[in-house]
Amino acid sequence: MSRRQRHPCDPRGLIHEAYAIDGIGTEECRSIFFDWAIGLDPALDSVAAARTLHAELAGKQPDHPMSILLKEAATGISPGRGRAGRRRGRQS
Repeated sequence: MSRRQRHPCDPRGLIHEAYAIDGIGTEECRSIFFDWAIGLDPALDSVAAARTLHAELAGKQPDHPMSILLKEAATGISPGRGRAGRRRGRQS
């Protein structure tokens, strides 16, 4: 995909660019992913967009950190809550 032709699910090309960065790590991919998610058009279903991008991109690089993040987003898996989140939810 050329720089001019953007994918409808990745209009700014952030996800595609992450795959092009040699040696990118999980934290950098997470930062790019959140920037992508925040910048999406509110009318676009972010889970469906992640599912589409995962289907199109992850097969070529299944172990890439962005592939793992997209899979989690596409399946609705959210990160576990930290200790503070568990404590707040407790009833005394």
